[in-house]
Amino acid sequence: MEPTANATVYIVDDDAEVREALAWLLRSRRVFSEAYASAEAFELMLAERATRGLALRQPCCLLLDVRMPGMSGLALFDNMVARGDTAGMPVIFLTGHADVPTAVATVKRGAFDFCEKPFSDNQLVDRVQAALELSAQHIEACRTRHQLQDRLAELTERERDVMRLVVEGLPNKLIADQLDISVRTVEVHRARVFDKMQVKSAVELANLLRAAPQA
Repeated sequence: MEPTANATVYIVDDDAEVREALAWLLRSRRVFSEAYASAEAFELMLAERATRGLALRQPCCLLLDVRMPGMSGLALFDNMVARGDTAGMPVIFLTGHADVPTAVATVKRGAFDFCEKPFSDNQLVDRVQAALELSAQHIEACRTRHQLQDRLAELTERERDVMRLVVEGLPNKLIADQLDISVRTVEVHRARVFDKMQVKSAVELANLLRAAPQA
């Protein structure tokens, strides 16, 4: 399986041997990783990125130990869920046998998966790759939504009115009647809408707006 391009796997585990083993495993599969010895250190990195305004632009996921001194993996996960971090950074818990019920519960709350120690290298890498692909899809959806928001911001109020009726499937004559303007004016606005939204047809415009309903 080909690794996801420009991806990073974050490792948070208090056991240095586990961190080193995971980093080596990921390197052997051509996947870049960053390791942290505590949840607090990882939280500090995230906070510094947020302070510097560094948005998530590349696929990533988190391999997170359940039990650690200080802040536990579960507490870190709760913080990430509260901030909405887990959509772009799926979390895979690394858990001992005794923690399996807890790990299953976290999956129900939004964790991507869990791998029980000792884990199969191939199985873990497969789950990491699936998490990175999910992260990449989320980032692309956000990028598409932001691009759509930028295009919509360029429309005038009248162009938005025309666009709404075009998407509803109304012909130019009915749009002109509803907005009390000439058909020629509708044609001009319609052309400007298509140009600003970078589409060539009403169907393409409707599909674009449907693809990013949050814009």
